[in-house]
Amino acid sequence: MVGQSLGMENQTTVTEFILLGLSSDPQLQMLLFFVFLVIYLITLAGNTVIMLVIQADSHLHTPMYFFLFHLSFVDLCYSSAIVPKMLVNLLARHKTISVNACFTQTFFIFLSASCEAFMLSVMAYDRYAAIFDPLHYAGTMNKRVCRQLVGGSWTMGLMYSLVNTVPVLNLNFCGPNEIGHFSCELPPLLTLSCTETLVNKMTLLSSIAVLAVINILLVLISYIQIISTILRIRSAEGRHKAFSTCSSHLIVVGLLYTTALFQYMKPSSISSVILDQVASIQYSIFTPMLNPIIYCLKNKEVKIALGRILKKTKKSKSQLM
Repeated sequence: MVGQSLGMENQTTVTEFILLGLSSDPQLQMLLFFVFLVIYLITLAGNTVIMLVIQADSHLHTPMYFFLFHLSFVDLCYSSAIVPKMLVNLLARHKTISVNACFTQTFFIFLSASCEAFMLSVMAYDRYAAIFDPLHYAGTMNKRVCRQLVGGSWTMGLMYSLVNTVPVLNLNFCGPNEIGHFSCELPPLLTLSCTETLVNKMTLLSSIAVLAVINILLVLISYIQIISTILRIRSAEGRHKAFSTCSSHLIVVGLLYTTALFQYMKPSSISSVILDQVASIQYSIFTPMLNPIIYCLKNKEVKIALGRILKKTKKSKSQLM
């Protein structure tokens, strides 16, 4: 919908955007609705279970699981910023989103994605501290340091999000108002602006490059030290145990960075709507669902803790009966 300006706050004649989504076929839309509804419910259930298990079991009150708790919370935020509106639009005839709601969604997408990147770097450093210097690990990663690292991740994510979303408020949108995507990600949003967006695009590319370089370097340096330390362990069992604590984290890092970097750093010559949407689904919808599954399947302590909680629940129910 295009109308009169809403004022200086948004400086736009467009009052709402149309999210074209994944398909215009009603039957396919219904199928996609159920597929993404199941994915979202698994995401909610999986991450909530991880958080509850970590909170309930005292054996998991360690820095590693403190960070995993917050990673699960970030994944809940990330998925919830995108999927609910996506599900509504798959059923709606008019797939609209107001300008303010669109900008808000963009803000939370950036906040969740960047916070997840920093959280994964923090988790890599935690594994480095645990394996490289286990005798001083408790002192190095004390409660105060852990809280500061989590707080720093959210602060950096907030700054990154503000840097990219605040300048968008100064752009003019006077039509067309159709976004060739299922969410208000910034690249397709910028293509609709009536005003010059070169500064916005340069800011986006620069901030992504800085974010990627900082976090990838932190992860690489941590794992170079981890691998060199593991290789010095004499027993095969010790090496396997040390590496098993890192394998889940490595898989999660790989899932997030490969598709996210491809999406935002790929040349414009290989850009396509379908390719962009597939990449976006991978890192913003599938990854938050897969993270708790990966950590549950590859982490014995989480599975044991879950088993203990289920046994206690079953015992409590039998006593009540």
